[in-house]
Amino acid sequence: STQAKTLFPYTTLFRSRKEPASLWSHFYPRSPMRWEWDESGDNRVGSLWHLKTELSTTRQVVYTKWYQGRATYFSKPLFTALLCSLNGGKPAEKRGLSKTAHQLLELLDSESPLSTKELKRMAGLQGKSNEAAYQRALKELWSRLLIVAFGEVEDGAFPSLAVGSTRILFEDLWHKALTLAPSEADEQIARALTEKNPFFKFYRKLQKSTVAVETAPEKKARKKGPLVPKEIHFSDL
Repeated sequence: STQAKTLFPYTTLFRSRKEPASLWSHFYPRSPMRWEWDESGDNRVGSLWHLKTELSTTRQVVYTKWYQGRATYFSKPLFTALLCSLNGGKPAEKRGLSKTAHQLLELLDSESPLSTKELKRMAGLQGKSNEAAYQRALKELWSRLLIVAFGEVEDGAFPSLAVGSTRILFEDLWHKALTLAPSEADEQIARALTEKNPFFKFYRKLQKSTVAVETAPEKKARKKGPLVPKEIHFSDL
């Protein structure tokens, strides 16, 4: 696991292709990944799956669900630069978040990490009718790196991924992102990722959508004045 922590400034967990980089393609190059979990399954998949949880709590790397919503690991310097850039240099302002995403983040800012079950209960988003809204809100927070994954919690038949506020679990990186100039963050990202890199393309797509939200003009309410009739009649005087 020590080797895994220092492999890349970024990596996914399970990808059999060379790009984007993944722990699987590094440890088992040219080896197709078989996702079967029966007796005939590849035990290397299970081993890497358990490594996922171990890595997430080392604080040597940052584990998120970022690239295409998949498990993604970042080095701390690259994560800090992305956190700054994807939030317009002001992650603390939480601009552009939906009401539900803002609610979830406030809960995690108060207590982290939390299991999926516990977070839903605290937010009042339990049940199938709320699942879509919950997932959309989480996607907002994952994409801007405002939350991270941190271990697992036993709260059902299977362990649940624990989610936490970046500000709480990586306070040092949070403060660095606040003091980092967006232009400097962009330079650091460009040095770590080439333009043809799938991660870079995904980052640019997210960055453009963030900028669009940040620069969208606020709708101002029209000032209501006295009603003026289009035509003035003698009887109106």
